[in-house]
Amino acid sequence: MSSQVVLVFQGGGALGAYQAGVYEAMHERGIEPDWVIGTSIGAINAAIIAGNRPEHRLARLHAFWDGVQKSSPLDSFLRLWPGASGYFGNVETIVHGIPGFFAPNPASWVGMHFPLGVEGAAYYSTEQLRSTLASLVDFELVRACRPRLTVGAVNVRTGAMRYFDSRKEALAPDHVMASGALPPAFPAIRIDGEPYWDGGIYSNTPIEAVLEDTPRRDSVIFSVNVWRPQGDEPDTIWRVIGRQKDIQYASRADSHIEKQKQLHRLRHVIRELGKQLPPARLRSAEVKDLMAWGCGTTMHVVRLLAPGLDGEDHTKDIDFTAEGIRSRWMAGYSDTLRAIDRRPWEGHEDAIEGVIVHEPGRAPIR
Repeated sequence: MSSQVVLVFQGGGALGAYQAGVYEAMHERGIEPDWVIGTSIGAINAAIIAGNRPEHRLARLHAFWDGVQKSSPLDSFLRLWPGASGYFGNVETIVHGIPGFFAPNPASWVGMHFPLGVEGAAYYSTEQLRSTLASLVDFELVRACRPRLTVGAVNVRTGAMRYFDSRKEALAPDHVMASGALPPAFPAIRIDGEPYWDGGIYSNTPIEAVLEDTPRRDSVIFSVNVWRPQGDEPDTIWRVIGRQKDIQYASRADSHIEKQKQLHRLRHVIRELGKQLPPARLRSAEVKDLMAWGCGTTMHVVRLLAPGLDGEDHTKDIDFTAEGIRSRWMAGYSDTLRAIDRRPWEGHEDAIEGVIVHEPGRAPIR
């Protein structure tokens, strides 16, 4: 594959198991990413991929997801009661946290109005995650930029999104933790004196990081979405909460891509117009400056969308049960194998189009 391969991961807690399945399918087909971009749980998966050599990545992903899954001696019995295992697993997560990930913050028990500072004002502590990342991610390898790693976080004070990029700075566990510091559950992480929260607050689908990158390169972008922007009309308050959450964290992915399609089309139009000018005009400084706005790169966006599981609701992002993780991982694996076997990025290209979106079961969106 001559184009750079980019993996883009949304945030979504336990839903991130789907992303691990996506990577397993790519690895099995011999496709390794040149660049991994993630937010929140997507940043954790991305760091594990970027911070390990290809032959070790799947084992490290399994180590993380096996470590965070919830199990109980009652699981066999609870399977007889549909939804019970997930319900009790979610309650346990809320009360006790996830070992190796987050744990209750006793300081929060003094009340919501007690001043704890931005790095302490949260219901849980994520210090366990720091140790987990240190054991699973080689940050020296991350700094080597093979593959490149980018994680998104939002500045608490300014509200501005920032992408921490291994091509520009030395990334460390704090950068990954900042990307997953979703308030009020998790505390802000301070980097260079500034506090940061989960990038999903601002943009949970960090695909703009690659579409706006410079210099631009031909790319095959696997955009892995774990929240569903479309859905049925909810008919209960419980389902309303779930639908609202899907819409919020799907994070305007369609509009981001539509904007980029327009921008890249204009760049291609500028390039094509330049072909109509005589050589003497092309050599002038004024025309060279104008032509610099054009380009000929093509971005193929392979959009993967995690399916809903039977019985899931708005608590699905804390469903760290073994069954939930296994089902989502396998869904990511099978969806990606089908996409790779079709290889839609190898089809005919319109010279004017710069961004072409491919979705399973659909014709390319131009």
